[in-house]
Amino acid sequence: MAMFRSFVSAGSQLLLQQQQPGGGSSAAPGAPGDGIEHQFSCPICLEVYHKPVSISSCAHTFCGECLQPCLQVTSPLCPLCRVPFDPKKVERSSSVEKQLASYKAPCRGCSKKVALVKMRSHITSCSKVQEQINNCPKFVPMIPTSQPIPSNIPNRSTFVCPFCGTRNLDQQELVKHCMENHRNDPNKVVCPVCSAMPWGDPSYKSSNFLQHLLHRHKFSYDTFVDYSIDEEAALQAALALSLAEN
Repeated sequence: MAMFRSFVSAGSQLLLQQQQPGGGSSAAPGAPGDGIEHQFSCPICLEVYHKPVSISSCAHTFCGECLQPCLQVTSPLCPLCRVPFDPKKVERSSSVEKQLASYKAPCRGCSKKVALVKMRSHITSCSKVQEQINNCPKFVPMIPTSQPIPSNIPNRSTFVCPFCGTRNLDQQELVKHCMENHRNDPNKVVCPVCSAMPWGDPSYKSSNFLQHLLHRHKFSYDTFVDYSIDEEAALQAALALSLAEN
């Protein structure tokens, strides 16, 4: 039993080292590049880190530009582990930057050893990589469909407060924001959540917006609405809910 525990412990430590950027023997400068590019790739864009930043609470690292949208919401969550974090505690990862400048990996096209910090610019100019991209098979639907490819899809994830214009509020944050800051506001306003839906009327103003929020938007539409159904059925469901409210 003691030998088994020792074996499991050693295996766990080795796995942890391999998962950490720069961990394990494969991250040593000059070592074969297989896997190094993956170890130093952003979980969002899946490319080598560019101006990496780290979240202090969970230590996960991302490209600064990739993480930027998460910093625009009131209560951000780590894109990888979904743990809440303080936007003020996101710091430039100088240690990862040093590793990017030190380690090399083979280009996925021409196999030339390139410093990770220069990998992005090299790939954009590498003729072999561009040839691979051009030879990628085109997307073809498995089942023929007459449905047009959607375009100009409205933002149904974050909303603007109709009272004060505060932006980037998700549905629950919008309810909380309005209850805390506009509880006694008598103005009639258009519900930003409803107007973003296929059945929404962007000109309809609710006479009691807070009551509407609490009844209609206590939970997210994504919990109950299947967007694969046609808009006519969705409209009927919305009208039924409106009648129930009245």
